[in-house]
Order: sequence, then structure tokens, then C-alpha cells
Amino acid sequence: MSNEKKINKAKKGNSKAFEELIHEEKNKLFRVAFLYVKDEDLALDIVQETIYKAFVSIKQLKETQYFSTWITKILINTALDFIRKNNRLNIVPFSDIERFNLNHRINLVDKLDLVEAIERLEEQYKTVIVLRYYKDLTIKQISEALGCPEGTVKARLHRAINRLKSDLKEGCI
Repeated sequence: MSNEKKINKAKKGNSKAFEELIHEEKNKLFRVAFLYVKDEDLALDIVQETIYKAFVSIKQLKETQYFSTWITKILINTALDFIRKNNRLNIVPFSDIERFNLNHRINLVDKLDLVEAIERLEEQYKTVIVLRYYKDLTIKQISEALGCPEGTVKARLHRAINRLKSDLKEGCI
């Protein structure tokens, strides 16, 4: 069954179809949540809350082809709410750096530097970097997920990359 059919069934209240959709998205959702909170248990809690929010509001999804973008937006907002409420600043344990699936040519020290540099970015820049390079979304998809113009997304992405370059003082990005 195609995703569009599953989404339409889920919108009509079919929990099995919704469960199948979530099964396809769960790993991506966890990775994004982990990038924000740097803790497996907290990331799982955020994913669980995201799934609940998505289940409750699935009928509000207007265009079925944007399900992945829609649920990612819910996840990001849930993660940012959690961070704001708990004022959390987490340092990534060195042993967890391998989970980020960064370019394999970059050695572990460079990965740690890059992750720390991304962490230092303001939320608006961090979000576009995560969506573009970790979720592989297009500029248009990011624009729709964040509810802002494509030009704004491009500008934020450009500024984020420049800040990362200057922060890392290397041309590796």
C-alpha cells in the first residue's frame, strides 16, 4: 500500500495505517531528536511525544506527500520546547559521535569538532543545518516545514555554513 493511501486511512482513524507510517519514519525522527538533546532516553521521549501529537492531529495534515516534513516539524518544535523548558545544554559523549552518520572520510576528532560547532549555532541556523544535511530535505521542504520563505531558508543555511567555516577555521564544509 502506498504512503498516500496509508495517510488517508490514518486521517480517517485507522491506527494500523498510522503505525505503519511511523515505523517508516521512526529512525529518522530519533536521529533528529538525538541531535537536539544528545541523550537517548530524552530523544526517545521526544519521539514518543511527537508521535502522540501527530496521531492526535493527523486530520490537520493538508497534503499527504508532506507527511515526513510535517512530522519532522512537530518533532523539531517538541525538541525545542523541551530544550526551552529544561534549559538544557548537553555535551555529546565522545563514544556517541559515530551515530551521526557523517561523511566517513572525516576522522573522529573532526566529527567531534563539527558536532560541537553545530551545537554552538543559534537554533534557527542549527535547525536548517539538521534538516538539510541530516534529514536530506530540499530548500523547498525546509521552507514548508518551518513555515518561512525559501529565501529565508537559503540565507539561514548560507549564514550557518559561514559560521561553521569560521568556527572550524577549515575549508572542510
